[in-house]
Amino acid sequence: MSPSFEVLAVMRMSPLLEPLLRAQFTVHDRLHESDPAAFEAVAPRIRGIAASGESKVGAALMDRLPALEIISVMGVGYDGIDVAAAKARGVVVTHTPDVLNDDVADLAMALMLAGSRQIVAADRYIRDGHWSGGPMPLARKLSGSRLGVVGMGRIGQAIARRAQAFDMPVAYHTRQPKPGLPYPYIASLVDLAARSDVLVVITPGGAATRHLVNAEVLAALGPQGLLVNVARGSVVDETALIEALESGALGGAALDVFADEPNVPERLRALPQVVLTPHIGSATNSTRGAMAGLAVENLRAKAAGEAVLTAVPECR
Repeated sequence: MSPSFEVLAVMRMSPLLEPLLRAQFTVHDRLHESDPAAFEAVAPRIRGIAASGESKVGAALMDRLPALEIISVMGVGYDGIDVAAAKARGVVVTHTPDVLNDDVADLAMALMLAGSRQIVAADRYIRDGHWSGGPMPLARKLSGSRLGVVGMGRIGQAIARRAQAFDMPVAYHTRQPKPGLPYPYIASLVDLAARSDVLVVITPGGAATRHLVNAEVLAALGPQGLLVNVARGSVVDETALIEALESGALGGAALDVFADEPNVPERLRALPQVVLTPHIGSATNSTRGAMAGLAVENLRAKAAGEAVLTAVPECR
């Protein structure tokens, strides 16, 4: 236990994370937001930040924490953290990769199935009493469909392996081809969309990928195409997506992430050919528990003067 190692939690702590943190550290729960005066008193002593994948930690907050040593993100994505500012201050940023690969890949497959076979609409068809009036419209077959993967890191590769069990030809797009993979690399995202029946987005968020999936990509995916996003809402131009769905230029979408979470536009919620889930990619007890344990272990290692376990690539 390191009670002298004080940690600022900048997100709403999950019941899996909070007891682990409080068992080892002195924790200040969003004190910078709830009590500015009290925060100013403890700020010089704070050595760690506990954050989520959706947290925003910028240079201005770091400037108020002169003793800060580590920002531990409970999540694989960390686009809300100003990593350059952290590095300039000698602060290491960590995250929790690998432990959530299976859950996110599983959800991607579930969304492909739900979007193709209209599972949610079928459930609603029965609940609303429409079945007695006749069968619902035919859906689309998923097995054998051509899959395009935008991003081919650990999770992208896990999705591709699952898709092969559905006899889906897989191709992918990243900034650079990944050596040793058995899937075709497509240098142009528009070209990948044009040759895909289903396009899955699993690339990091941030400025470099903002609106990577734009109106041109959606038009190339086409009126029979399905877009699945399990990455970040910022990667898809949400306005262009809504317009493509409303006009019929895009066949459907299955989305776990949104541009302004938890606010989802009414126009998007009203579309019958869209499946929506509330950012639940890693939301199972076992995986969230593993993520919490790894996030706390990174803090513990820093407090003990040891090497952290899973620094983000920029901090290795």
